[in-house]
Order: sequence, then structure tokens, then C-alpha cells
Amino acid sequence: MSLLGAFTALALGVAMTAVMLLGLATAVSWPGGGGEAMVSLVAALGTAGGVSAFVSAFVVASTFAYAVAQRRRELGLLRLAGATRAQVRLAVLAEALVVGAVASAAGCVLGRLGAPAAVRWLTEVGMAPPGFTVDQRTWPLAAAFLTGLLVALGGVLVAARRAGRLGPLDALRSADLDTGVMTTGRWIWGLGLLAVAAGLIGSALLTDPVGLLHRKTYTVRPMVLVSACGLLAPALARPLLRLLGRLPARLSRWSGRLMRENAAAAVRRTGAIAAPVLVSVALTGSLAGAVDTVSASRTAEARARTGADFVLTPGTDTPSTDTPGTDTPGTDTPGVGRPGLVESLRTLPGAVVSPTGPTRLALVEPDGNAVRSEARTADPAALAGVARLPVVAGSVAALTDDGIVLPLEWGHRAVGDPVPVVLADGRRVTLRVAAVLRDGLGDNGLYVTAANAPGSRTDRIDVRSAPGSDRVSLEAGLRATAARFGARVDTRERWLAATAPANGRTARLRIVLVLGLALTYTGIALVNILAMATADRRRELALLRLTGATRTQVVGLVTGESLLVVAVGALLGCAVAAVQLGAMNAALALLGSPPPLVLPWRPVGAVTAACLLLAAPGAALAALRTLRPRPVDAARG
Repeated sequence: MSLLGAFTALALGVAMTAVMLLGLATAVSWPGGGGEAMVSLVAALGTAGGVSAFVSAFVVASTFAYAVAQRRRELGLLRLAGATRAQVRLAVLAEALVVGAVASAAGCVLGRLGAPAAVRWLTEVGMAPPGFTVDQRTWPLAAAFLTGLLVALGGVLVAARRAGRLGPLDALRSADLDTGVMTTGRWIWGLGLLAVAAGLIGSALLTDPVGLLHRKTYTVRPMVLVSACGLLAPALARPLLRLLGRLPARLSRWSGRLMRENAAAAVRRTGAIAAPVLVSVALTGSLAGAVDTVSASRTAEARARTGADFVLTPGTDTPSTDTPGTDTPGTDTPGVGRPGLVESLRTLPGAVVSPTGPTRLALVEPDGNAVRSEARTADPAALAGVARLPVVAGSVAALTDDGIVLPLEWGHRAVGDPVPVVLADGRRVTLRVAAVLRDGLGDNGLYVTAANAPGSRTDRIDVRSAPGSDRVSLEAGLRATAARFGARVDTRERWLAATAPANGRTARLRIVLVLGLALTYTGIALVNILAMATADRRRELALLRLTGATRTQVVGLVTGESLLVVAVGALLGCAVAAVQLGAMNAALALLGSPPPLVLPWRPVGAVTAACLLLAAPGAALAALRTLRPRPVDAARG
């Protein structure tokens, strides 16, 4: 049963990796060309492939280690029969090689069969272009096969070394009390990974806080913490089990105490069951919380920096969803770009009008490289009167035709610094820093006058009512004037609400793509490891029956213990997510962006509930199957 469980976990893990690699190979070689959408799809599939490989490696390593630990008595018999430690290690590694090869081959077949369904889903939700089909190349399957083989050998390597150290008499003990689980090497690796995670977060906060907000960072960094928690799980599980087991122990006469002590004694079994829960909750909380944190902070930042009472945008059915600094030059801008509109708006009583438009320029760095960036044209006096930009040096009102406003990230911190710039038409000019802005989330952008933005057209007009003016009359005048020019008028709140969720659907689909297969896999792995663990307890459960416990009581005991262990895994996963989100909030605070309190309780709660709902019937059915033989016969083995 132990080898069958390891085989299942590895085969499904390889299948998941193969699906992602096949999708990635198709996207990379797509004949339709790159394009922004395809580049985004390649990035999403690459991230999903990395997450899938990590999840499968983490779960498979835990499963293989537990499978070897289950065979203590068998390995002890080999030692009693005269097998040397090296022979025991070689036997375990040879079995892992055979199981790994067969399971990886089976996983590649499953991956090839499942990839078309995944590709169809990508097309249906709009993440892939029409006609997107699975590439017939073989390298993704070969890579998935090799990955599965390496994961199998890597997962069993430490366990094989530990199995070789077992003494013949010690290995034949039948007690489920796990001793010596936290070896010196495990402590070193676990604490070392914790130190690495702390060092990465600390160095990023000191040198590049915005790096913690990048998608690659908040996808990869939790993996280090998950690995550390997995290694330290035996030491962390016992106090958590004591804490969570207090209530069941008080509410029941004996079953609550027994399930708590069983889980605390068999920490290898506890760690194996908690592993898929830990990784699923940690990644879900980290990714979903990171996306929500960045989105909420962008919204709060835009709200804090938008001082306009009204915003005029092109006269389409819905307001423009572009935020400042993210416009594309050359786009059609009916209404707000027409000559005469700005002048007409400025004749309205109490109107402070600030038109802006998109342009592109490149800043020439000291090494001669030109870094392209998006910028906005602005009327300096109007921009200073309407926008609430986070100025740390200089003044936006001091912007002239030979000046530039730029964020701190560009390295020019002193007002008056010369900045070599390549304009949109290719001209090279040197501008002087008029003002320096706090970085924020990178949406501050650059500001220049219209003289340095050839071909730019106004695509947004912010209007603020002057103190003491009649806002109702101003709004009526704005709407009448905008209607003549084909522009659209939105209040500040409406415009912010319309622009805030611009990438909401894309971000959610990315999370589904990255986590969908991984969460499905961890759910199946949880049921698989529960079946393995329960089957290994045949003699223990038979002894409970012989002492007077009914079949229902034994099944309830096993189910309750499994739910307790799932809760421990969920708590460890929440701790990982909390560290990740705490680091992001610290980065936002350093960047001067409002750090929102975002708790991804819905996705984390949904994943935890799904694990509990899978664990309860999985453990109960496994216990019923284990209790089929007569207690006397089972206790004999």
C-alpha cells in the first residue's frame, strides 16, 4: 500500500507538470507571433509550471519519506537476515527508481491526455487565441519524465540513508511513537531555509521594496517558507496539536485525548498528512492575498493622488480604464483630444482644468543604455492645482519646457540634475529635474511639457472646482460642454470605481491557472496519503476493537484525528501566507503607498474547508476498509 500511494502521488504530479509544459511549449512556438497577450500567457504558464513542479516535488518527497518509514519492520527483517546498511539503502533506492520510472511514464500519458482539455479552457476564457491547440513536441514529456524521476530519487534519498542506519532490533519495534525525527540535518536545513527567507525579505525591504510586489517574487518566495515549515513540521506540529486538541479532549471522555496523543506521537504520519494542506493553503493565501493587496493599494494610491472632482475621458460607452502613466500613445481619443475643448472648459466659472496626454520617452543611463518609459504631458500650473502627487523634492509647478518630473526609482534625487532623454521622435535632449516623486507602485510615471511630447494628444482632463464655487453649476456646465465635443464626464468616485478593477478578471484567471491543477493535485494527494496512513494502522485499530471500542468509535477516532492534523497543516499554511503578506505591507509602507489590510479569508477558508471535506470521508472510508478483517486476525499481524 505504501508503494502504491507513492506511485499515485508521483504519477499525478508528473501529469500536472506535463500539462503545464505542453501548454508552455505550444505558447512559445505559436505561429501567430508574440504579442502582448501571448507574452502574458507564456509568463502565466511558466509560473503555473513552476508552482506545479514545486507542489508535486514537495508532496511526493513527503509521501516517499513516509512510505519508507512505514516499512521499518520489513527493513529490520532484512538487517536481521544479514543485509548490510549499504544493501538496504541500495534496495530502497532501486525500488524508488523502478516506481519513479513507471509512475513518471504513467504521468506523461495522463498529461498528454489531459493537456487538450486545459488548452480548451485557456481558449474559452480568452487567455489563449482561437485555434490554440496542443503542440506535438516530445520534449515537454521528456522533461516531465526526467523531473518525476529526479523527484522520486530525491524524495527517497534521505529516507534511504535513514533506513540504512536502523538497527535490526530497533527497526522491529511495533510502537507508533516516532523518535529521532528531527535530526541534526533536518534542523540545519529547516532553520537555514527560514534564515534564507528572512534574509531575502530583509534585503528586499532595505534595497528594493517594490521588488516584493512583483508577481514572480510573491509566487516564488512562499516556496522557501513552505519548504522550511515542511522540514520543521515535526517540531511545530506537537505544540499546535496540544493547542487545537484541548477542546476535543474536554468535550469527550477519551476519544479527544486519544486522537490528540496519537497525532502527537506519530509525527511522521502527521507531517505526511499535513504536507498537502500546508502547501495548498500557503500558496492560496499568498497568491490571492498578494493580488488583492496590490490591487487594493493601487486603488488607495489612485484615490489619494486624484484631486479632481470630475474626469473627462473619450466619449465611449464606458470610461477609459487606463490609469495615469499607463496610456498608449497613438490611441484614438475622440472628444477630449479635440481642439477647443480645454479652452471652453477653462471659461466655466470655478473650473481648474488639467489636461494630460500620453507619450513615450527613454532615459539615458550613465552606461549609455536608453530605458524606455511611459510619460504624461501636463500643464505645470494646472497639474499642481489639481493632482496630489507625492512630491519629495522640488515643485511640479516649476516644470518648464526644459524640465522633467520623475520618481525616485530613476536615481535622480536632486532638483536641477541633468537627465539625458530620447523623445518619442528620436531627438536627444537634456532636461533638468523640476520635481522628484515618491515611487509608490510605479504608477507615478514621468511628466514633461507638450514641447517634449511630439505627437501626443490629450486623452484625459481632470477638473477641480475652485474653493467657493458652485459645484452643481460647474457639473452642469461640464456636461454641456463635453457633450458638444463628444467627451464623457465622470465624477471622481465613478471614475475611480471604473478604473480600479481594470485587470481584475485577468488577475483572477492567472490565479486559477497557477493554482487550479495544483490544488486539485493536493486534494487527491491528501486522500491518497490518508489511505496509506490508515492502512498502516491495521494492528493499532484492531487492538482498539479488542479493548471494547465499537467500529463507529474507531472510525470516528481516525476521522477526528485526520481533521485535527488538517487543521494543523492549515495553520502552518496561514502562517506562511501571513509572513508573505506582512512583507508586502512593509514594502508598501516604505514606498509611501497606503498599505491596505487585506485578509484573503475567502480563498483560504474555501481551500481549508475543501481539505476538511476531503479528509473526513477519505479517513472514514479508509478506516472502514482497514477494519474489515476480524480484530483478532488483524491484531496478529
